[in-house]
Amino acid sequence: MGVCDAFAQYAPAGKPDAMNAPHPPKVAGIDSTVPAPAHTVGPVAADSSGAPPGPQHAPSAVLQDRLAGWVSDLTTLHELTERLNRTSTLDEAMRELLRAGAALVGARRGLVVLEPADGLGPDTTVGLGLARSDLGHIETVPRSSLSYGRILDGLPGAEDGIAEPDLFAEKGLDPRHREVAARLGYAASYALPLAAESAQRLGAAVWLYDEPAEPGERQRHLVGLYARYAAEHLARLVELHRTRTAMATMSEELLPSRLPRVPGVQLAARHRTSPRGGGDWYDALPLPDAALGLAVGSVTGSGPSAVAAMGRLRASLRAYAVMEGEDPVAVLSDLELLLRLTEPARSATSLFGYCEPALRKITLAGAGHSPPLLIGERRTEFVETSVSAPLGMLACWEAPSVEIHAEPGETVLLYTDGLLHRTGDPTDRAFARLHAAAAGVPRPLRRDPDAVVDHILRTMLPEEADETDGTDPGEDVVLLAARFE
Repeated sequence: MGVCDAFAQYAPAGKPDAMNAPHPPKVAGIDSTVPAPAHTVGPVAADSSGAPPGPQHAPSAVLQDRLAGWVSDLTTLHELTERLNRTSTLDEAMRELLRAGAALVGARRGLVVLEPADGLGPDTTVGLGLARSDLGHIETVPRSSLSYGRILDGLPGAEDGIAEPDLFAEKGLDPRHREVAARLGYAASYALPLAAESAQRLGAAVWLYDEPAEPGERQRHLVGLYARYAAEHLARLVELHRTRTAMATMSEELLPSRLPRVPGVQLAARHRTSPRGGGDWYDALPLPDAALGLAVGSVTGSGPSAVAAMGRLRASLRAYAVMEGEDPVAVLSDLELLLRLTEPARSATSLFGYCEPALRKITLAGAGHSPPLLIGERRTEFVETSVSAPLGMLACWEAPSVEIHAEPGETVLLYTDGLLHRTGDPTDRAFARLHAAAAGVPRPLRRDPDAVVDHILRTMLPEEADETDGTDPGEDVVLLAARFE
């Protein structure tokens, strides 16, 4: 991680009597935003005869002093990189990079611009001590006038970083840059490229000083070592982010692009994909005689193979539903046989309902799946379904179907187990939370199934409401709502 580089940078050179020069400042603890005062060696005192002490004493003191400086620096770097290693998302890593870099260079604010040179993204900007509006002001400055802009554009002389110790003293500073710097209250900056050995340039980091200033030689060396390590960590997270995005896109492409419009019923669906790629799915397809097939299900496992199996299973269910959808038990029986023959190492849970909107009736069969929830003005209750094994678990699957009769304005909610598991609660408590969330849907929202599923998601998973926290919830979540008019 650059330990040898640190020793090489500060190793004593020349003759022993050349070691009495003052030392560069050491960087204090990881939370310090201002480097510690310079660690210096006092003048060597003469002995009683007036002669300086023997050479065996002075070099020893100087070496011990410098060794203490190296240990302090390396300890700081170790602690900072350990903190960085504990980050698991790009946003967390960039914010930790900013905080650590600010401590090393003695700045208070800064920003990281992620803009991989291969053009595959993700492109994003994170600030330290800067509001979103402040970042917006900085983005109005012509790119060529910004130090990190010159780094991102690959201009000569930017490879080792760019120091601007006094922006307002610089001749030729772009007027817009001068205006923004005055508005935001920064007078100097120090920028470094972020480039990993295993990848092209990833972006740039810049720290802002409130007063004219620039980092010393030792500070630059330490933050350079840290930035190189951070770039490698960011490169790994970028690849992980791209993989997760590709998995989510592939999963979404295998699900309905839009829900059908069928007289007498309104539909709404939500699908949140696990970053690892899960096998949850939903479907709604028009059937003969103005009927509608509704399905949700989940394939065991995660990753590309689970997503592919989900696509195959969903396509097969659509075919069986068209042929014999009025008999949901037969549809799931056929699906179970197919799964056992073609996917012997997998199992799956599923609900399939044959919906007749004109009668406000759903004939439903379930295989190891959580029961639907009926939401209305006068009742909120789980629908009792027969207890059955998941598909692929038995030599021959079969379970009786049930009928749901809804009142005008009532909504039937189908969902996958991920909604319960993501809460982190035991199963009984998770079911109680779901019931309470459904019962608590405000009356004005009950006329819109989209508003119903959004309210339930926000209530059940409040920490994931905006899907920006970057956590890996581990499982897909699917909700499919049908409101009868």
